[in-house]
Amino acid sequence: MSFGFAPSSAASLSTSVASAPRVLEPAQWAAAGIPLLRNPREVVSGLHARHRPTPSTAVIAVLDPDDRLRASASFTRGSAPADGWMLRNALLAQLRRVVPHDLRRRTPVRTAVLLYCRDGDTRWTEEDGAWMWGLRDACTLHGLRCGAYITLTRDGWQVLGEGRGGRRPNLDSAPEPFGTAGSPPPPPRTGGGPSEVLRRAVAR
Repeated sequence: MSFGFAPSSAASLSTSVASAPRVLEPAQWAAAGIPLLRNPREVVSGLHARHRPTPSTAVIAVLDPDDRLRASASFTRGSAPADGWMLRNALLAQLRRVVPHDLRRRTPVRTAVLLYCRDGDTRWTEEDGAWMWGLRDACTLHGLRCGAYITLTRDGWQVLGEGRGGRRPNLDSAPEPFGTAGSPPPPPRTGGGPSEVLRRAVAR
């Protein structure tokens, strides 16, 4: 005599959720009501000058209500297949390094935008969809508004879902001086030791 157990509906549900693709399609991104950047080229130029990204580099930036850069951080994505959940965790770790969360606010005030540098053209890819999923989820967990997702290639930059872009800066162009790319962000308004840590992290 043998005994067996049929998988429960809860187990089946968790398996299907775990295997569901963590990717946002362009139509889903467009329907999410992502706020428009007032001057996307200024944002892109500023991040390009600060971080000098190379292919597979992601730059996460936090903007104040006036679209001024308050903090940013960059990191290189590994060679593992793009997964929205893993990318979310990487973005969240960088956000926690450079800015305190805004989870106590009823409505998000600051906005996070993501600049991702990659080879290829500016058309949407499944990897872009995974970054979009990760950005949206990281913003929710950190109390921020989800902002623009921007790709930077050798052809130029493109704000996906908006149709706005330009040829410069690009992956091969020299960084513009800070004077034309926007002024450096002011230091955080916190006091004591943590303030110094954040001040160094903002410049990275």
